[in-house]
Amino acid sequence: MDATIRPATTADAARLAELRYEFRAPRAPNTESRDEFIKRCTEWMRRRLASDAWRCWVAVRDDSLFGHVWLHLIEKIPNPVAETEWHGYVTNMYVQENHRGGVGGALMDAVLAWCRQREIDYVILWPTERSRTLYRRKGFAVTDAIMAQSFQDPPGASAR
Repeated sequence: MDATIRPATTADAARLAELRYEFRAPRAPNTESRDEFIKRCTEWMRRRLASDAWRCWVAVRDDSLFGHVWLHLIEKIPNPVAETEWHGYVTNMYVQENHRGGVGGALMDAVLAWCRQREIDYVILWPTERSRTLYRRKGFAVTDAIMAQSFQDPPGASAR
């Protein structure tokens, strides 16, 4: 892998928005034009990258940004016991297909190293079927530690 992995900056927001569109737009009918989405997403990402609650790492080769992973920090209520007070939510992992081959693993390594250094209590994510092997290699496992409830019917589900 000959890519550089580095933290994203607010200057990366427009390119990150383009990659987000590329990653998600093919999955379902779009609700806005590409230009509208890129504009809205760029502003969203610029604000989040300037905040303390979000982090993003990018993969760059020859000055071209082609992959990323985001981490949202979830603050826990203060504890009177020896327990760390942050969770991490990994989301929006994407590497352009022609650049794959170790880059996703390197992005995850950067996220997990950052989390370990800051004593993040628990890191969660929602994998796709295709990404499960990568996450398993990085130490993720299906556990009984978390419960979830969805308020969205899966695509194609009939109304109840």
